[in-house]
Amino acid sequence: MKRALYLLAMGTVLSGAAAVSVSGQPSGAIKLWRLDCGSIQVNDMDAFSDVKAYVGRKTRITDSCYLIKHGETYMLWETGLPAALKGAAMNSKDTFSPTVTKTVIEQLNEIGIKPDQVSIIGISHYHFDHLGQSDDFPKAKLLIGTRDWEAMRANPLPFGINPTLATNWTQKGGAVDPVTGDRDVFGDGTVTMLETPGHTPGHHSLLVRLTGMGPVLLSGDVAHFRENYDSNGVPGFNTDRADSLASIERLKGMAKNVNATVVIQHDARDIAKLPAFPASAD
Repeated sequence: MKRALYLLAMGTVLSGAAAVSVSGQPSGAIKLWRLDCGSIQVNDMDAFSDVKAYVGRKTRITDSCYLIKHGETYMLWETGLPAALKGAAMNSKDTFSPTVTKTVIEQLNEIGIKPDQVSIIGISHYHFDHLGQSDDFPKAKLLIGTRDWEAMRANPLPFGINPTLATNWTQKGGAVDPVTGDRDVFGDGTVTMLETPGHTPGHHSLLVRLTGMGPVLLSGDVAHFRENYDSNGVPGFNTDRADSLASIERLKGMAKNVNATVVIQHDARDIAKLPAFPASAD
């Protein structure tokens, strides 16, 4: 009798686990919106190559953020360029010339979402164009790679870090959950932060499993545009070249094995892979 009860209990547990692994879906709907979080005129594209692949070339890259609805929980992946750059004029002299058209909050208002409804912010890495509007969501828990979080509080600060963009967590005691390795954000396999270091020490990408569209792989800054992704190109300002190459290969392998749509967050050509805002993918 005890053995029968044991087998029955184990069967229930395993069938439940199998249901999660096969469907990969929470009890509520999961949706994904792509938000416009600015753009950057790149007047020296060769900054993105440590082998002089783009000498004399210019480009304009996008700055993307993503809102994820998991059941009744809202998660924001990236917070884009600082809102202070709204309306800033681009120029043809600086290596990077950024601007913002609409803030994150303004876009959330368009779909009826208030800042306090966002309970989780996931940041791929500590650079200003990914962390810029974080302080507009002070009630959210911050998920960021452990080594990036440590770098944000180092003295002296490493290159490219502006912790004043996240004072709610660096100074005011906001909830922080540093991420080491991969992180299944909701515990059901639908949203996973993937450790992809190299651009920064604690860099992460994001895998979102949608019911209709299927898996979507958000690159963070593993690559800034398709040419670097395809050729394993490494920017000179990355923190570790070997890790950068390994992370590109990991994303390619992951995309192939789970049949994911890869969205290179900074590449304007990838925007059309997701529905135009305010529509969502599901």
